[in-house]
Amino acid sequence: MTDLVPTAPASPDRPAPFVLSSSALDRLRRAKADSTLRAYRGDLRRFLAWAGARGMIPADLTPTDRGPINDALNADAFAALLHRYGQLHAVATEYVNHLADEGKAPATIDRALAAVAVAHRSAGAGRLATEAARDVLRTYRRDSADAGRTVRRAKPLVVTTLRAMVDTLDTTKLAGIRDRAVLVLGFALGARRSEIAGLNIADLEFTDDGLEVTIRRSKTDQEAAGRKVHVPYGTNAETCPVRTVRAWLAALAEHGVTSGALFRRIDKHGQLGRAPHGRGAADGRISGQTVAIIVQRTALAAGIDAASAFSGHSLRRGFATEARRAGHDQIRIGRHGGWKDGSPTLAGYIEDVDRVTSNALTGVGL
Repeated sequence: MTDLVPTAPASPDRPAPFVLSSSALDRLRRAKADSTLRAYRGDLRRFLAWAGARGMIPADLTPTDRGPINDALNADAFAALLHRYGQLHAVATEYVNHLADEGKAPATIDRALAAVAVAHRSAGAGRLATEAARDVLRTYRRDSADAGRTVRRAKPLVVTTLRAMVDTLDTTKLAGIRDRAVLVLGFALGARRSEIAGLNIADLEFTDDGLEVTIRRSKTDQEAAGRKVHVPYGTNAETCPVRTVRAWLAALAEHGVTSGALFRRIDKHGQLGRAPHGRGAADGRISGQTVAIIVQRTALAAGIDAASAFSGHSLRRGFATEARRAGHDQIRIGRHGGWKDGSPTLAGYIEDVDRVTSNALTGVGL
C-alpha cells in the first residue's frame, strides 16, 4: 500500500474530472509520433499496474500484459486515480522515486513522467505539476554520475565503417539493394530512423547535381512544415547515395512499385510487402525499428568489434561526426540533418570531434 492519502470522492462541490470527447482525444493522441505513443502506452500501462498493486485504482481497471490499454490512454483507470487522489503530482513523484530505486535510466524515467503528464491532460485535468518529480529525477541523475554510471549513446557510424558494412550486402538480392540504400541514404541525410522509414518515392527528385529529398515531418518539425535536403553524388559507387537510391528504385519498378513508401518490408522469401495477417503498415513500409535492425545486423556481418553499440541513430551521429571532420560548421550540419539551431545534442557530437582535432593543448609545447 501507499502512504498517500486519498481525497474525498467527487461531490457537487468537487465535480468529477471532465473527460475529453473521443474526437478531441484522437487528435491529441495523433499530435505525437506513433513511436512516441507506443512508448507512452507502455509507460502508462506500467504506471497503472504499479498504482493498481498499491490499491490506488480498482483491480478491474488495472491493465495486464495480455492486451493493449484502450485508445483513451486508459482514461477510465486514470479518471479513477483522479477521483481518489485529486492532484496526482504526489503520486507521480512517488512513481519517479520508485523507478529510480529500480535503477532505471534517467531518460526512461523522464519519458515515463511525460506519459503520465499526457494522460493527465487527456483526462481533462490540465497540466500535471511535475516540479517535485523532476527534483527527484535531478537528484537521481547526480547520484548516478557520482556512482560512475554514464549515459549510453549510440556509436557514430563513420564512412570507413559504412563501406565495410555495405561490402557485406548481396546486391543480387532485393534485400541487399534495399539495405544498402537505407544505410547510405540514411547516413547522407543525417536522418532520424523515423525519417528514413517515412520517406515516399514522391519525396525524391533527381537533378543534375544529385538528389533533392523532402523530409515531410520530423521530431523537431511537428507542424509538418517540411524541409528539403540536397544530397550530392558520392565518389564511391557503392556508397554513393544517388546511385544506390536509383538502384533501389529500379528494383522496385521491376516489381511494379512506382509510388508510395520508398523503403518496404521484404519477407523471408525475398518478396516485397508483408504477410496478409502480419504486423506493420498496410503499405508494407518499414518501421524505424527495422532501420535499427538493418544497421546492427549489417555491422555484425562486417565483423565490427563494437557492433552491439550501433543503432539506427548511429547513421545520424556518424553523419555529424564526418561532416565536422570535413570542416563544416555546426549551423550547416544542423540544418542539413534537421537539428534545431543551437541544439545541445549536436553541440555534444561536434565537441567529441573538436576536442581531438582542435585540442586546446595542441602547439603549447609540452
